[in-house]
Amino acid sequence: MINFNFKKIDKVFLSLTILLILAGLFIFMSASFGLFARKGFSLQDLFFDQFVLGILLGSVVLVVASIAPLKLLRTYALHIFIASIAVTLLVFVPGIGFSHGGASRWLSLGGLSFQPSEVLKLGTIIYFAALLPLLKDRIKTAKYAIGAFLGILVVPAAVLLTEPDTGTLAVLFAALLAMLIASGAKLRHFFLLVLIGVLSIGVLAMVKPYVKERVLTFFDSSRDAQGASYQIQKSLLAIGSGGVTGRGFGQSIQKFGSLPEPTGDSIFAVAGEEFGFIGGSLLIVLFLLFGIRGLQIARRTPDAFSGLLAVGIVILIVSQSFANIAAMLGLIPLTGVPLVFVSHGGSALLFAFLEIGILLNISKLR
Repeated sequence: MINFNFKKIDKVFLSLTILLILAGLFIFMSASFGLFARKGFSLQDLFFDQFVLGILLGSVVLVVASIAPLKLLRTYALHIFIASIAVTLLVFVPGIGFSHGGASRWLSLGGLSFQPSEVLKLGTIIYFAALLPLLKDRIKTAKYAIGAFLGILVVPAAVLLTEPDTGTLAVLFAALLAMLIASGAKLRHFFLLVLIGVLSIGVLAMVKPYVKERVLTFFDSSRDAQGASYQIQKSLLAIGSGGVTGRGFGQSIQKFGSLPEPTGDSIFAVAGEEFGFIGGSLLIVLFLLFGIRGLQIARRTPDAFSGLLAVGIVILIVSQSFANIAAMLGLIPLTGVPLVFVSHGGSALLFAFLEIGILLNISKLR
């Protein structure tokens, strides 16, 4: 049964989301000015991708997701998970999937590009939220806690590492880990899985040259200044030159040809340069409040599936956003993940709106 009762929607969470979307649009429009100086730039494509596909269609998807029966997600969780894997595998099909920057992460559909890893992240979270309550108290044992976690992650991990897209895998890892703890798993299982994650990064650094470069660059940002360290050096230069209050809207210097992906992965560096420490801090506080309120929604839910789904979506959005920001500040290795609600990407924005719609739907449960 469709629930049209908008009065029960968490107004605080909705307000925080709207503030993040408006802040994202403001920063994105300013960062877009830097693209006018670059060859191959199309204002029409940028407008359609971000505003039509992302904002307008995303708003429709948000409303539908906020009123659709949540039990459909639980009933068809396995089907959604399998379908999300199948869709993501299409990136390896010639003529449908295409590569950029050495990675096969996109589909080309009717002239539009689409990143199916967004489907994979959400599909995995939905299935894990449906699976965990079935395990009940058994999740407190190492056999079921670690087995369930690694079991559900193995196929998405294999697909994402083949693309490769380690940043998305790390974000998904964090979201699933939060769901596992919320379901009742013990802290020692949490620390063991974190250790497994750290060791996995070490193994990847040995077999994947680009992972090794990112790790080495993290520990020494001065090495290979025109190569692996170029982006982080330009990012730190942009953020540092912003000072306390910033240069002002549209006044970034680094976005004009120097900073890679000024509307994508590096957009927080543009925000830091133009709006300074104060502006960057306000954006971080908004994401932090968004996360706190989202977890409060999860805590109030009357059933385990809805609560775990809320935890997964909130941590997915917040961890990805903080990973992007931390990478631009040099606090973690570069991840390649976009800043949610801010970075350019119609499909990413569309799925962010879908996830917000699901959270708003969950917030009506008491």
